[in-house]
Amino acid sequence: MKKIHVKAGDNVLVLSGKDRGKHGKIIEVDSKDGRVLVEGVNMATKHVKPKNMNQQGGIIHQEASVDASNVMLVCPKCKKPARTGIKTLENGKKARICKKCDEVINFVKEAKK
Repeated sequence: MKKIHVKAGDNVLVLSGKDRGKHGKIIEVDSKDGRVLVEGVNMATKHVKPKNMNQQGGIIHQEASVDASNVMLVCPKCKKPARTGIKTLENGKKARICKKCDEVINFVKEAKK
């Protein structure tokens, strides 16, 4: 289990690789391997064989995973890629914040003990 700084649904910027500079929304996070699936990034070609009589085979294009260290969260407030941090608010709740504009991005769920 690796600690990942982004969640499913976050808008991110790809920092390295063939799709460097592209923006996309995270579809899925694999915390075991430290990888994320980003919409429209790292497209792979897959050859699909028909499984039954009425299904059609062919070539499909789908997203392949990217290492989580190669993406950076785009702050919804300042619209810039920024690092994130955890801050405890006055009411005792923890929130994920943008380190550029110091705005709250979302609240952190407490882990079950």
